[in-house]
Amino acid sequence: MLDTLFNHRSIRKYKPDPVPEDVLVNILAAGVRASTTGNMQVYSIVVTKDSELKKQLWEAHFKQDMVLQAPVVLTFCADFNRFSKWCEWRKAHPGYRNFLSFFTAAIDALLAAQNVALAAEDHGLGICYLGTTTYMAEKIIEILDLPELVVPVTTLVTGYPDESPGLTDRLPLEGVVHQEIYRDYKRNDIDRIYAGKEALEETKKLLEINNKETLAQVFTDNRYTKKDNVFFSREFLKVIEKQGFRKDEGEL
Repeated sequence: MLDTLFNHRSIRKYKPDPVPEDVLVNILAAGVRASTTGNMQVYSIVVTKDSELKKQLWEAHFKQDMVLQAPVVLTFCADFNRFSKWCEWRKAHPGYRNFLSFFTAAIDALLAAQNVALAAEDHGLGICYLGTTTYMAEKIIEILDLPELVVPVTTLVTGYPDESPGLTDRLPLEGVVHQEIYRDYKRNDIDRIYAGKEALEETKKLLEINNKETLAQVFTDNRYTKKDNVFFSREFLKVIEKQGFRKDEGEL
């Protein structure tokens, strides 16, 4: 499993070969074994293999071709619908129509997703996370017929790789690990931590392609702009409220 962890790479091109059902069941079972808040398992995994549904999801995920190529698309959802119904039908009174409960369920869903990703790679499959899930949550809810108290938070495509990309660079441990307490970054810390990333040949190509002076500008001006972040933040908050996760906050 350590080899799987240290050799992780996102796969964006897939062979048409189907994922054997026993393999799929095994990686989903690995997801179910993930850590979870209070053993509530407040998440759901929607498995999509149908070509027509995948085409709709492809549209929702900004037409990324890996959604069509990969034989399996897994949508991980924060889900208090099932748990709330269980409470109601067992003479209990659920109080989970609030933002904290959404966040709790989202954490559960993401933990399950990472277990599934690791298990899939251990079986020789490739995976790729789709960040477009939260951008297009409302459309995905419509496509997958998700009820109240269910919100998609991430998506994994998986299948047999049709490419072998190199490992993506990562920051050194000192860039993300703090000993005992959080120690804020000084200018020289930032310079040292990002030096390796900024010196990559890939970075130089990005700067040339995007006509930017620094890699940071590629992120702020091209990839993840303030305008887009504000827009999709508002849209996602609307979805969270529409799906019922803010209904009982008026009582506070």
